Amino acid sequence: MTKRLKLGMIGGGQGAFIGAVHRLCARMDDKYEFVAGCLSSTPEKAAKSAKEIGLDPSRSYPDFKTMAEEESKRDDGIDVVSIVTPNHMHAAPAIEFLNKNIHVICDKPMTSTMEDAHKLVDAVSKSDAHFFLTHNYSGYPVVRGMRSLIENGALGKIRIVKGSYLQGWLGSKEEDSGSNKQAEWRTDPSRSGAAGGVGDIGSHTMHLLEFITQLKLQSVSADLTTFVEGRKLDDDASIMIRLNNGAKGSLSISQVATGEENNFTVAIYGDKGALKWSQENPNYSTFSQVGEPSQIITRGGSIKVEGTEANVRIPAGHPEGYLEAFAQIYSDAADVIQNKENKQELLKILPNIDDGLHIMKFINASVESSNNDSAWTDLSTIK
Repeated sequence: MTKRLKLGMIGGGQGAFIGAVHRLCARMDDKYEFVAGCLSSTPEKAAKSAKEIGLDPSRSYPDFKTMAEEESKRDDGIDVVSIVTPNHMHAAPAIEFLNKNIHVICDKPMTSTMEDAHKLVDAVSKSDAHFFLTHNYSGYPVVRGMRSLIENGALGKIRIVKGSYLQGWLGSKEEDSGSNKQAEWRTDPSRSGAAGGVGDIGSHTMHLLEFITQLKLQSVSADLTTFVEGRKLDDDASIMIRLNNGAKGSLSISQVATGEENNFTVAIYGDKGALKWSQENPNYSTFSQVGEPSQIITRGGSIKVEGTEANVRIPAGHPEGYLEAFAQIYSDAADVIQNKENKQELLKILPNIDDGLHIMKFINASVESSNNDSAWTDLSTIK
């Protein structure tokens, strides 16, 4: 059995949703052991969080700099650190650990500012460690199967791409409730960055469309809106997009769509066929070809599509979902770090520093476009 990687975490303490998700998903395939952390922004909260989840008190640190320094000195120090803080606290810890050649798995979007994004790119270029982003929707087997179909020409030339990510959880001013930590920081420009919904779920939407099609966004025409009075960042957006092969498309992003839970869908149309997928029913996608009846592509189903069988954990008909897709990112990252035979193939699909910088340009281009009456804005102009 391959030795487990020793995992540390920055953030993810009491009241943090995503930290528990990261810890659970890292354990799912038994490739990591969680051993150290700086779980909160204050030493007192960090200690309480460590006690709550059973972390050795001697490896619960008051700040990330102390953690990086001490863990790098230990013979049994961490191999990998997960950064699950609000966006404004991604870059500094990531750079600190990369400078110690400790691998980094970071939540998206990569940073809160373009300045920090470029600093992080520079740190990755100088480090011997890997940097990964948890754009976890790219971990779904059916999504990877869709990518394979397009790569093999099943849709022909891509003409149109559509992405829609609709939630309703910020339909009222949840950030003022005093009880919703997620709403507080995600709507705060000093912690979230230049965008709200576009940075939070729009980043996932754009990344997934690019992951599946292997095309790249070139320019945007965006209309960002803040519907909830007094909110400081966008909670709804309509964005037209142009891709590098001449394909066009649109994104519909909202966190104030009343009644919606996590309605994330993508559709890709080519001159020979089309693919559609919904995150709320992620084990299936619809595959249509010109002149043929539409087919349902399933995870582990009778229609064999390269990618849909990869790393399936349970038999067909037993649903796998969000946590398993998240775990796939961790599992693949572990295989890369441990130089498994499939390392080079995994490096082609794992979200990395280049994806992170590109999505940061998408976010900032969308904000700039909206501020200029939806003028078309090329990503190359974002520095």
